[in-house]
Amino acid sequence: MPVSLRLAGVWVAAWSLAVCGGRASDGAGAGPGPSPQSSAWTLSWSDEFESGTRPDESHWAYDLGGGGWGNQELQTYTARAENVAVRDGSLVITAHAERFTGSDGIARDFTSARLKTRDRFAQMYGKFEARIRVPRGQGLWPAFWMLGADIDAVGWPQCGEIDVMEHIGREPATIHGTLHGPGYSGASGPSASASSPDGAPFANGFHVYAVEWEPGEIRWYLDGRQYHSWKASNVPAGARWVFDHDFFLLLNVAVGGAWPGNPDPTTTFPQEMVVDYVRVYRR
Repeated sequence: MPVSLRLAGVWVAAWSLAVCGGRASDGAGAGPGPSPQSSAWTLSWSDEFESGTRPDESHWAYDLGGGGWGNQELQTYTARAENVAVRDGSLVITAHAERFTGSDGIARDFTSARLKTRDRFAQMYGKFEARIRVPRGQGLWPAFWMLGADIDAVGWPQCGEIDVMEHIGREPATIHGTLHGPGYSGASGPSASASSPDGAPFANGFHVYAVEWEPGEIRWYLDGRQYHSWKASNVPAGARWVFDHDFFLLLNVAVGGAWPGNPDPTTTFPQEMVVDYVRVYRR
């Protein structure tokens, strides 16, 4: 990740993992089985995207601009209806191939959107899940992830980062879940991948991506089945577990970058990431 301090949630860790071969394991098909029954959880926050044509501003804010986000990304993030809207009961983030100059004065050849609940909602511990259909194509990079709400005060990776789901277009049947903190970020960030249950591209349909986060442990799930976990006891000697404070949520689609690579002649636009719901629970 160029700009390895990831001040605005840039994707340094994912890039470093890919370039350095730092994926800790391939968790496809792994894990002890389904998540505990839903009765163990109480809903604390959600967005079902059932009304209006725009995301609820009491829930979501936007990251804007085209500075590459530390990863040589090619898009400008906007808040335009062309890039982010509520449609047919879902949030739709649309990446376009178009020449556009953002509010930062930077001209790019692609546009997209990145939403966050920062200053609107954050929570410590719980179950965080979203039902999503990802876009398809080389160079597309959708993600559902979380950052420590203290990022301004302590910086990255001291704030902590939980990547619930990342997907890159050149791996159509694979998703990744990763954790980052001080002393275990970048190529050292514990990470695992999971394969599509039927072997088909994830872009073919909706899947539920989730983490269950408790004191001292975080677990990753695909469609209700665990494929990865990490505990405070796994943190390297001398490093700190930084996952005992509030985190906020992010949803975005990046175009290009050092990890996914850039779009090529096989990539078609526009491409959509469709989010049926986002739900957060407490025990």
